[in-house]
Order: sequence, then structure tokens, then C-alpha cells
Amino acid sequence: MRSKMLTAGLVLALTAALGGVADARPGGRPQLTDPHPCPGQPGFTCSTLTVPLDHTGRVPGTLGLPVATADNVTAPKGVLLFLTGGPGQGGVGSITRIATQRLPEAAKDYRFVMLDQRGTGPSGALKCPGLQAQMGSSDIATPSADAVRECARILGDTAPLYSTDQTVADFDQLRQALGVPKMVVDGVSYGSFTAARYAVAHPHNVSKVVLDSVLPHHASPSASLYLTGLTAEARVLRAACAVAPACGYDPAEDLAWVVRHRGTADGVRIFDTIVTYEFVDPTYRAPAGGDIIGALHEARGGSPAHLDGLLEGYQSGGDDPAAFSAGLHAATLCADQRFPWGSPATPVALRQPLLSLAARVLPASATWPYTTEVATQQGFVQSCLPWPAERPGSNPFAPLPDVPVLLLNGDRDLSTPLEWAREEAAQAPGGELVIVPGESHSIQNRERGHAGRDAVLSFLRST
Repeated sequence: MRSKMLTAGLVLALTAALGGVADARPGGRPQLTDPHPCPGQPGFTCSTLTVPLDHTGRVPGTLGLPVATADNVTAPKGVLLFLTGGPGQGGVGSITRIATQRLPEAAKDYRFVMLDQRGTGPSGALKCPGLQAQMGSSDIATPSADAVRECARILGDTAPLYSTDQTVADFDQLRQALGVPKMVVDGVSYGSFTAARYAVAHPHNVSKVVLDSVLPHHASPSASLYLTGLTAEARVLRAACAVAPACGYDPAEDLAWVVRHRGTADGVRIFDTIVTYEFVDPTYRAPAGGDIIGALHEARGGSPAHLDGLLEGYQSGGDDPAAFSAGLHAATLCADQRFPWGSPATPVALRQPLLSLAARVLPASATWPYTTEVATQQGFVQSCLPWPAERPGSNPFAPLPDVPVLLLNGDRDLSTPLEWAREEAAQAPGGELVIVPGESHSIQNRERGHAGRDAVLSFLRST
């Protein structure tokens, strides 16, 4: 852990870089300052929201968060806060794509607002060179312990200040700065997690909630092991293989055979590649994407060259931190999640023994077509195993408030599988789950058709 002097220096550097050290509540209420047209995004105004570095008040200082707001200030249905994923993605640079290109009908009724959440975006991204090189935007790629420790040293005592609790508090400061009593909150992927957490923490400040590509808001050890994602691949690949012309073989059996014959390291790489592949080809079979199902079948038949080429071509790492910060990703997950060793407060020396114990009692069915070793060596676990012990973020058991909630998931999604959406739907008294056949991750942003977006539009238009 860094010295107090070095940590204080980091805090000052962060606050200077991200908006200065002015009072986060000028005039008693948060404000959006320095409004100006968003460069290259006509119809939107960019400004800065100054928030406390630590909403608990334990650590002094502020952060300046970039915010983009649509210029239709008097939109008839009010404000819609659209939240991006990761954690690690910024939002300001995407507002034109989301509001103007993907959801233009909704943008006529609502004032769209997006922000670069703390630790993200061109001006505020946390920079951890080792993690960025090894993981990029991946959840699954296995980082080295040295890269994790380097990142923890860079962040020092500020690392816990990038938890979802702090981000949720930022959202309510933004609501106050916008001068609205309630907002529609719409989140994609990790954005669904923050949207749900905001609704739970501030139930009277949300009018509707959209959860797209759902990550359940209550964290569990099984989620950190990615058990649902591992086992969902059998369902998804079999469904893809059944589409005419049918494959005529079982891709889940092929996957299981290849993983067991190539070992744990390649098993993690295959898992990471298939999840990455869904963004290119949600059919999992198109020649233009690389036909991952065919590649696995060929590898089982003794011809691994096709699969090896895909593993190389889809290798994670090296993304620009301004587009996706691996450091923010680790800092947030390691504060928010719950693990086989317990909470983030568990001493580092105790974690590996507790992880090994959990692995020994995990049935094969909990990870098939993968293995227990793949579950324990993938990035969710390995990013946080050596991460310094810290005060845990909250982990609410409370259900979502009884407001209208739309849950939206593609049935081919492997980043946030459909099973997670069903789990979250059970915690939404006012919830409706819409399953979009044949689509993968991020319906509002990436759906090839329009059925999912039509469901969002109908939901937003309803009274």
C-alpha cells in the first residue's frame, strides 16, 4: 500500500485532472458547469458535474465528471439517464449513437443524458498499464498477479472510491443538478447493475427502469466464478447449431472435449474468445465471423488450425483506456463483488485456501462444458484474488422498487446470459422480461433487428 503522502498526491492529481478541487455543491446544490456544444455531436451540450471524491466524507477532494445532455430541455416525458457498461466504458462520446441513431423515437419524448462515470472516459480514465495490456476490455482474460498488484499500487487508498456505491451517489448528484425529481434510468450490461442499484438506493427518484443485458444487482460468489456464463454456452451453442441447416453434431460436447484436451489456460482463452465472438457474430456460425462452432468441431476432429487462428485473432488486451479502463474495471469489481473467499475485506493470505476449498466441492455440472479450473482461473476471480483487502461496497438483498421495470435480454447473450435476466426479473415486482430471439449482448446498442428496441419504445411511451 502506498504511503499517505503518495496517496494524497494521487488524490490531488486526480482532482486537478478531473475538474479541480472546488466545492462539489456550489450554492448548496450540485451544478453542471462550463456548458458548451459537444464536439462533433450537434444537439447535445457538454458540461462538468463536480462530485465528492468520497461521498462518505472520509477522503477529501472532488472529481469532475463529463456530462452530455440533449438540448430538448422541455422534453415532454422528462429525463432519461442512459448508463453504459463495463465497468470501464465512458458515456459522453456515445450519446449521438444511442439517442439519435439507435433510439430516435424515444429521444423525441425524453431528454437523454449520459456521463463518463468516475474513472472512465478520455479525461478521467484510470490507467493501469499492465492490466490494460493483458485484459483490455475483457472480463475473462487472466491477468498476472503482478499486473493486478501494480494497478492496486497506482490507485493506492483511492481504489475503494470507484465502487458502485460511489457511482450511484454520483447519479443522484446529477439528478439534482438537472433539477428533476425523478428520472428514467436505462442501463446496459454493467449499466443495468448500476441502474438497478440506483433504483434500490433511491426508489423515489426513479419513474421507470430499463435493464438491458442484465447483471443481477445482488452480487454472489457464483457470479464471480462466472458459473452461469460457463454453463450457458451449452444452451446457446446448441440453439445456434439447431438453426437450419442444422450442424448435425453437438457443439457443447465438442467444446467440452477441446477444453479438457487443451488444458486450463487454453480453456480460459476459449471461453474469452467465444464471449468476445458474440459481438461479431451472434449466430456463432457465420464464415465472415470465423464460425466458432465449426472451429471447435474441427479441433475435436484433429484439425486445430481454425480454432488457433480465432484464439489469436480475438485475443484480449491493449484497448485504449479512454474507451475502456481495465483499472476501473478491476477497482469496481473488487469492491462490489462477493467471492468464494467472502467479501473484499477478506485478508489476501486467506483467499487462495478458501478458493481452493470452494473448488474442491464444486460439482462438475456447475461448470460444464468447462472445468472447475477454468472457473477459478478466469479474470473475474484472478483480478481480485491478489487485490488488497478493503472495505466492501454494499450488496443489497432488497428487491427493485415497485415501479415499471423492463428487462431485456438476447437469448444468445453469453456476456450476461438470459439466466441472469430471469434471476433479476424475480426481484422486480413491476418487471416485464422481454427475450429477443437470436440476439446477443446489448440490445439497444447492437440488435440487428428492431424487436427489442420496439419493446423499449412501447415501454417508454406507456403511462
